[in-house]
Amino acid sequence: MRTDSGYRARDPDLTVVRGEGARHRGVHPARLARLAQGVGEAFVELLAVLAPVECVCCGSEDTALCGACARRLRLLCTRPFRAEGQAPALLTVDGAVILPVVAGGHYRDELAQALLSFKHLGQGRLASVLAPALGKAIRAAVGDGVGICLVPVPSSNAAYRRRGFSPVHLLLGRLWRIDALPGLHMTDALKKAPGRGNGQKGLGRGERARRVRGSMTVRLFRKGSLEGRACVIVDDVLTTGATLAEAARAVSAAGGVVCGAVVLAATRPPAGSEPPVGGPDTPPTPTQTKNKLRKDELPVAMN
Repeated sequence: MRTDSGYRARDPDLTVVRGEGARHRGVHPARLARLAQGVGEAFVELLAVLAPVECVCCGSEDTALCGACARRLRLLCTRPFRAEGQAPALLTVDGAVILPVVAGGHYRDELAQALLSFKHLGQGRLASVLAPALGKAIRAAVGDGVGICLVPVPSSNAAYRRRGFSPVHLLLGRLWRIDALPGLHMTDALKKAPGRGNGQKGLGRGERARRVRGSMTVRLFRKGSLEGRACVIVDDVLTTGATLAEAARAVSAAGGVVCGAVVLAATRPPAGSEPPVGGPDTPPTPTQTKNKLRKDELPVAMN
């Protein structure tokens, strides 16, 4: 009597046919991905041993900015806002706006610490988090506008020699490499005038205005590229607005049409820099008559 196993062995429908698997030309993409991931993880571990780092905000090891702090920084930059109301140099004595400014976030907490570390401690890896925040503020300011020139504010000569880079140029360059601002153009048109460019840290409104007056000029070979074109000034931090006002003056002198400015973070002005009498104590809102945009200003998105 034959067992079921005997029948099962002879049944062609139950017989396992051995064959060769599908052949691929080259290496399977999944293998390459696993290999690349393994190499990347090994490099990160080696780098952590040779050059240990810690989160600039909370001190967590092996990362310049931990995931939790990065999320909090992004939350601080979720809603770009109009910030010229906190910059006395950008308001007239009756509170009217001279230059509209959009800020990515308030200069505090993780945003302030990350920006300080990026600028002064050489933490270039933080550009991967700061650049998108700046890009969001730029897009909020220009809306769907195209053909607009983004003009970065140059670092002082002393700061550039000390750091080896210009923070604003580095952030804008990263945005350009990932094509985050289609339809816009970056024009490195401004430079510090010879013999000028001392720091402004700790100075009040009047001292800052006197220090920066006449400190910027347009590069000779860039003057023609600005004439008649809509321009937006880009800087990292807004305090009194004296630097943005000087940059706007230089661009306007070269024939550019300054429509506004964008900064990554806005801080309150230092002591001695109170807004003019009658000026607003809070950032302006679009319902205020004095902040209605002129025809030559940008369609600033107010959330």
